[in-house]
Amino acid sequence: MNLKNITLEEFLKHKTLYYDKIDYSYIKKASDILYNHVKLPFIIHIVGTNGKGSTGRFLAHYLFKNDYKVLHYSSPHIKKFNERIWLNGFDVDDETLQKAHKFLQNIYDEELLEKLTYFEYTTLLSFFISKDCDYLVIEAGLGGEFDATNVVKNDLSLITTIGLDHISFLGDTIEKIARTKMRSVDKKMIIGYQEFNEVYQTALKVKKELKTEFNKDIEILKVENFNIDYNFTFASYLKRNLSLVLKVLEELNLPINLEIFNSTPLFGRCQKINNNLFIDVGHNPLAAKVLLKEFENKKINLIYNSYADKDYKEVLTILKPIIKSIYIIDLEDKRVVEKSKLIEVIKDLEIDLKQNFEIKKDEEYLAFGSFLVVEKILEIVGYENS
Repeated sequence: MNLKNITLEEFLKHKTLYYDKIDYSYIKKASDILYNHVKLPFIIHIVGTNGKGSTGRFLAHYLFKNDYKVLHYSSPHIKKFNERIWLNGFDVDDETLQKAHKFLQNIYDEELLEKLTYFEYTTLLSFFISKDCDYLVIEAGLGGEFDATNVVKNDLSLITTIGLDHISFLGDTIEKIARTKMRSVDKKMIIGYQEFNEVYQTALKVKKELKTEFNKDIEILKVENFNIDYNFTFASYLKRNLSLVLKVLEELNLPINLEIFNSTPLFGRCQKINNNLFIDVGHNPLAAKVLLKEFENKKINLIYNSYADKDYKEVLTILKPIIKSIYIIDLEDKRVVEKSKLIEVIKDLEIDLKQNFEIKKDEEYLAFGSFLVVEKILEIVGYENS
């Protein structure tokens, strides 16, 4: 199929969303070509297991409210592709996307267009669209060192909470995962809240590795205070991520006005979308732990499903103290765990499993487990993000 003369929507339908291995050569070649045509702004790269999306949005929102032009690139999206590229306060419009797509089609040959994955191509779109910005805030996809987002030189790297996730790609220990992510650092890393001390220890090892291998003199900064004494309107656990952002603003020599953060659009981050329904796009034990704290001393009805490669048993074990009952939301995706296996875990944990999904006015509900779970529940309740 000729990929040169089709719309972005049609083009992305032919792209690989999920893959078993990463070939860094194609995104490297494509980015080198793009650099001959555009100059990128100051780049802030965010890597970690949890908290990347909210950290990036807090930061991008604050920069925008302080009259900077800023693009925040994140993934995946919940309802519409445009959510991945947040430009100067709004999801990017279709016209801007099509113009960027047309430009990339013109500078890349057919073979390269064919080889680039879905995520790699959309990353290149964000790079091109950011050309007139002051800041580009980019969130890594799976990892760090060989992630498509790391094909650019980063001015500042942010390390959010690191835990065990995507172990087939990143490694089966905290140290291996942290090393893979931190080897994406080019100049300076700021380390935010961590559950595991190994993350800090690994940072020192990576600093030595990068000095030896690439003569990079990496500077390491740590956020020391995660307690912010201010009345925010968002979930309390997000203060951990905000603490990292405040450290970034300090590094950028920008004044701090905490009230600005209260207007940050945080779609899908422990978001209350009506009187008794919360949504959260988290999907791993780290996310479960913060939700356990957020809903402590409460009983909620959990609307849940999980990808097969996630530790869903551990997630449900963590959440059990706050679960009144659980509904399994059916999802059409080959990556989702077999329903019978999920039911077996629920029964073993002695959690009340409800068969017929309904939302009652006098009870509270939480949709959690993946972006797909949240997307499905929003479709069911007819919610539109304004």
